[in-house]
Amino acid sequence: MSTKRLKQLNPPATIGIVGGGQLGRMIAFDAKRMGYHVIVLDPKPSAPAGQVCDEQIVAGFDDMNAFYELAKKSDVLTYEFEHISADLLERLEQDGFPVFPSAKTLKLIQNKMTQKTMLRNIGVCVPDFYPVDSYEELEKIFYKLDQRIILKTCTDGYDGKGNQIIHSLDELKEAYTRFQGYEVMVEELIDYEKEVSIIVAKNQQEIAFLPIAENYHKNSILIKSLIPAKISSQVEHEIQRVAETIVNEFQDYGLFCIEFFVDTKGTVLVNEIAPRPHNSGHYSIEACISSQYEQLVRILCGLPLGSTELRSPCVMFNLLGSDHTKGAYQIDGVEELHKIPGAFFHLYGKAETQPQKKIGHLTALGSTLEEAEKKGTLALHSLQVNPR
Repeated sequence: MSTKRLKQLNPPATIGIVGGGQLGRMIAFDAKRMGYHVIVLDPKPSAPAGQVCDEQIVAGFDDMNAFYELAKKSDVLTYEFEHISADLLERLEQDGFPVFPSAKTLKLIQNKMTQKTMLRNIGVCVPDFYPVDSYEELEKIFYKLDQRIILKTCTDGYDGKGNQIIHSLDELKEAYTRFQGYEVMVEELIDYEKEVSIIVAKNQQEIAFLPIAENYHKNSILIKSLIPAKISSQVEHEIQRVAETIVNEFQDYGLFCIEFFVDTKGTVLVNEIAPRPHNSGHYSIEACISSQYEQLVRILCGLPLGSTELRSPCVMFNLLGSDHTKGAYQIDGVEELHKIPGAFFHLYGKAETQPQKKIGHLTALGSTLEEAEKKGTLALHSLQVNPR
């Protein structure tokens, strides 16, 4: 087990967050409700989280002096996305500043090859994967996997960036050229029945699982999650077993999202891990007794975990930027959404939009999944993203 300890922090202790995006914003909402101060570090002035925090340090994610300023002003540190320097966080830890999850965990997860190798070594099922050192080697693997692969950059990939599904040599050559300069890897293309994810909260005493979400993507961007996932109790228990195995391997504390493929035989394979709150867990704000964000605040402040009980079935839709709007925008149609009982709208406070950019989400609750999805679809269709 980790030699680091979670110190109990009573309000108004200060939580420092590296990253000022929408995840940091939603962490801050729960932290402020619970009586804590919050400081974020982000290079964009008035970042989504900075708008609702006590203070924002405007600096780059490579600015060591800014990292130390954040650490000195905070009682505990966390981060809201992975694409930051684990080495800078490690230096803070070496100087005695508490960071959860740790820099060691972040470094392991940041590289998909390292992450997948760890998972395979502890007996977790993952898609077949291969490192690639040359185009000739890539072509051999492509034929070995029946000309159906995913080419990924080992670092810096998210929301469809840094990966491409490939079925032809032309696509293979184009993707390999586009990813020049990155370490790349190949994964087999899984014939899955469902994509699901689970949020795991871990402190020194216990582990808690949030209800499993069934996720739907378009162009590798999450567009909809159904909760609870329509899976058997056997698959649910296996996902929880694998998730517990993984977070115990980290010997760390924090909030973790683990994405899975479920095939037609009910076999579960791990896709990716995120050491932070996750888009597919947004639903928990309204649908769970304790949201993923509240759970993270509880962990950071050395408090007992909250109940993960689902209040009702729900659906979460991402609100994405429209194809006809770039730059400043406004959301029209909110009056129709607010007529729908059990529909909740979140706008992230981003100053500008562009096609397929995540600018908000909505959650709809219902007595059944079908009712929740009907409400959520009606609410989503009422909204328009228009130029301002």
